[in-house]
Amino acid sequence: MSEPDNNDGNAFNETRLWAPWRLGYIKGQASVEPPPEPTEWQAGAEETCFLCRAAADYDDPAAADRVNLVALRGDAAVVVLNRFPYSNGHLLVSPRRHVAELSGLTDVEHLEIMQTLARLTSLLAEKVQAQGFNIGLNLGQLAGAGVPGHLHWHLVPRWPGDHNFMPVTAGVQVIPQSLDELWNLMHQALDGGR
Repeated sequence: MSEPDNNDGNAFNETRLWAPWRLGYIKGQASVEPPPEPTEWQAGAEETCFLCRAAADYDDPAAADRVNLVALRGDAAVVVLNRFPYSNGHLLVSPRRHVAELSGLTDVEHLEIMQTLARLTSLLAEKVQAQGFNIGLNLGQLAGAGVPGHLHWHLVPRWPGDHNFMPVTAGVQVIPQSLDELWNLMHQALDGGR
């Protein structure tokens, strides 16, 4: 969404991109509803890790999934909406287990993560009309991993003329959809998150 132009207050200035959810990330502050306490953590979980929190078990899984932005829980993988997305539909796919190295994944985890990424690309192509995808893994803090102890793949939908990872350039267009709306869409499309 563009900011109102300072000249008359009614026109829109097309050179400004309004992405308020990114400010919390930049400042290291995320104002979100406090998540419920898990009834059981995955083995080896770190309680400060948001992916471990997403993968945990809860008395009311539907309510916890809503707060934690969990779109899907598999046996070995979990899918979470990125709270600070690069684009509409930006998802994180991670093992449920807290593991930092690719060599630490089991064959079952590798397979489920890759199958989940394949399923999600088809689903996002249908639901948000994505025409391409960037799928990436930042392995280690020096490679840009924001959570270096818990592997996670970024799945970023792409469209012709999109914003290419948020650089503000002339003619930028953003697909406007709230995280809440996207969570509803993904939750319904993924069989209620289970």
